[in-house]
Amino acid sequence: MYNELLKIGPITIYGYGLMTAIGIIAAYLSCEYRAKKKGLDHTKVFGLVVFCCLFGYIGSKLLYFLTILPEIKADPSIILRSLADGWVVMGGIIGGVIGALIYLRWQKLDVWRFMDTGFASVALAQGFGRIGCFLAGCCYGCQTDSAFCVVFHNSAHAPNDVPLVPTQLISSALDFLLFFGLVLFERSSRHKSGMSVGMYLTCYSVGRFILEFYRGDLERGSVGILSTSQFISIFTAVAGIIILILRSRRKENETVEA
Repeated sequence: MYNELLKIGPITIYGYGLMTAIGIIAAYLSCEYRAKKKGLDHTKVFGLVVFCCLFGYIGSKLLYFLTILPEIKADPSIILRSLADGWVVMGGIIGGVIGALIYLRWQKLDVWRFMDTGFASVALAQGFGRIGCFLAGCCYGCQTDSAFCVVFHNSAHAPNDVPLVPTQLISSALDFLLFFGLVLFERSSRHKSGMSVGMYLTCYSVGRFILEFYRGDLERGSVGILSTSQFISIFTAVAGIIILILRSRRKENETVEA
């Protein structure tokens, strides 16, 4: 795949950056639309997205730096050189949640209902982001003999001319599926505020844990036999299950229109 999609003079449009931008815009628009339908203060969504993006960036970079800590110790200048690339999604999710909680508490907004709305949009943004990974060739899969594969020929990240598991496309499809699943779940009579948060954390973490076994890129860090993301996924999945159980036991049957 070609990450450089278009050049206009000195300006280069990269596939990864373009899809990330599309993902953020789509997340913002969908979150604002659904917040308005729920009767929430949709004018606060822009600020929420800004806080999530800012803290998500910080979280993803910090976790990425932890995965390459030996290299940083040997050459600290790597920190400045990698500010525009190198991310760990699980760190971004954790950072984004922290940013969302700070903003929602600051604005005195309904935390659970806004978080329900926001997490579905996060899945939508991730779906587009993984397409960007595919265009860039990063986050690639391991080598495979299966007919279900992708072969890169001009990637600066993935091995070229080798059949690989299309982990980026699988992840993208699962993210889009999770988005639509959460939207439908919020429309069901079983939904209570906060349950979409638990559903996202549980489903995304389980899917990520399994998909990590098929990843072929090595710069992901590890904790024992698990990758960094797998290790974190255990805790986020448990947190999601706990949230689902606690929120489902609420006495009032609060159903929210998606």
